[in-house]
Amino acid sequence: MNHRAPPVFARHFDGKRFYNPNAPQAPGYLDVLRWKLTSRPDPSPRSVADVEPGIPPRRVEGDRLRVTLVNHSTVLLQHRGCNILTDPIWSERASPVSWIGPRRRRQPGVSWEHLPPIDAVLISHNHYDHCDLPSLRRLAAAGVSTFVVPARTAQLLRSAGIGTVHELDWGESLSLEPFTIHSVPALHSAARGILDRNRSLWCGYVLESAERRIYFAGDTAFGPHFAWIGEHFGPPHVALLPIGAYRPQWFMSRVHMSPEEAVEAHRILSAGTSIAIHHGTFQLSDEALDAPRERLLACAPRDSFLILGNGRFAEIP
Repeated sequence: MNHRAPPVFARHFDGKRFYNPNAPQAPGYLDVLRWKLTSRPDPSPRSVADVEPGIPPRRVEGDRLRVTLVNHSTVLLQHRGCNILTDPIWSERASPVSWIGPRRRRQPGVSWEHLPPIDAVLISHNHYDHCDLPSLRRLAAAGVSTFVVPARTAQLLRSAGIGTVHELDWGESLSLEPFTIHSVPALHSAARGILDRNRSLWCGYVLESAERRIYFAGDTAFGPHFAWIGEHFGPPHVALLPIGAYRPQWFMSRVHMSPEEAVEAHRILSAGTSIAIHHGTFQLSDEALDAPRERLLACAPRDSFLILGNGRFAEIP
């Protein structure tokens, strides 16, 4: 099957910068300034000590799929002897420096010493809460053989001494037994500093094996890409959907989903099971730390849209 992105998503690069085609663009620096000057964040505890660390198995053989939420958007996928991590972050801050920036409120649900061997790492974009170089360096030193990143992101990892990196544009694929990994559109942005805004791409991923389809949405606003992914690849057995960082709506809705929008994405995708990500570890916007979880509990189907604590897992038979 040809998995190239459809025409509505085909043009997303103007020769210098990437953009969200046929959709509102991500907020600019003046929008950020307006938000920060008017922001009234809801109060949240400085630290929440409710994490029960888990110890995943070294491998999961056969057609079973085990999905462990480590924290934020870091998820361990285990299937047919393959271990894949998404957007790993173990750092105390989602920031370029250790003394400022969003600070961790909950600990990771899997400690380094209990992390099984990782075969591949998927990076959805280069924001600090999704592309944490200290964690990536440590994974590379532990022997991770494959890092998959969006277009024009590889140089960031290579400059940090991180090994084999594969770049994928929307619609491109990589074979990694037992999966084929497809890069799919998302509505978001990318930047590490002031001068590199949208110089690299952002994406989600569809992982296909003989038995499974897994969709990792990365960071994304709500949009027509969900319908295309569901129609083009078929309903995912598991969808990892972000639910946090949605307030204030005028600013965040161009790059993030609310819990209600995540439920609608779950419906459009016809996902067998969805699992909430991008919540509960860092307070990145104005809603309280656990507000996304509470709103999702109020609107999501309990049997098919799961909210896992850090370190908790779901087994998909």
